[in-house]
Amino acid sequence: MNLEDVLWTVVGAGLILLMLADVFHTLLYPHGSGPVGRTIMRGFWLLSKRLRGRASTIAAPLAMAAVIGAWAGLAAVGWALLYLPHLPEGFVYGVGVPQRADFAEALYISMVTLSTVGFGEIVAAHPLLRLVAASQAVTGFGLLTATVSWILQTYPALSRRRALAHQLNLFREAAGPAGVASLDPRHAAGLLESIARAVASVSIDLLSFHETYYFHEVEKRGSLPATVAYAHHLASEAQGSKSPELQFAGRMLHAALDDLAEVLRGKFGHSGSTSSAVFDSYALHHRHRQPGEPDTK
Repeated sequence: MNLEDVLWTVVGAGLILLMLADVFHTLLYPHGSGPVGRTIMRGFWLLSKRLRGRASTIAAPLAMAAVIGAWAGLAAVGWALLYLPHLPEGFVYGVGVPQRADFAEALYISMVTLSTVGFGEIVAAHPLLRLVAASQAVTGFGLLTATVSWILQTYPALSRRRALAHQLNLFREAAGPAGVASLDPRHAAGLLESIARAVASVSIDLLSFHETYYFHEVEKRGSLPATVAYAHHLASEAQGSKSPELQFAGRMLHAALDDLAEVLRGKFGHSGSTSSAVFDSYALHHRHRQPGEPDTK
């Protein structure tokens, strides 16, 4: 192998390692996201902020598809660069198959192997190349399984977030302007503790599935950014109650909201020294409040 062949091999191995690292941090590491996936998700998020109506809601699903496509592209190109220096000597060609020995041919071999189709008209001959091709086929199967699992795990997390927003809206409509004061203290305490558990689940979901943050809800009724400030208002009301049960529930809800605010501040760059300020920034970023517009409790 000459210097150029070594260079292609190193670049190809680097692309493969980048793909594997990104998949690991996005799908397997519970509190992280890979650099490729994070960059793509943020790029589509910035694009969605320029859109209006339902067009903005498809930005996050498209971003997830783009991330999956980027992983497949990195894998295909990376392995193609590993094969390129060994064309055509390292492969056996079927009858009538032209030997071009260029990057397009290497990419074709890589994509056929990655997809586990295995047409068989061009196969590796050298034992080491056979091992590399087999490793790529296993990686391709694993990548397909992992991406399906990623999609199946993301949407339940979104459902939990939407369910919390609906629960807060139902509470606001049923309690009216009086809030927790209109309910029996023990009943109100149970409801607030239920909301606190739901808030804690959303915090964990945002840590484990960063991509769920970038999903934009058109309807305010199902949007947590539009309703989380009301939960903070309920926690403050409960803490000012004379009922010990309600005070405890208020403290529990307040602690859960503080944890959520810390996740939004630390992982997604929301500014604000208080939880209330962070939630205001959260609502603004998701376009459910305009700058200077007061929150409606």
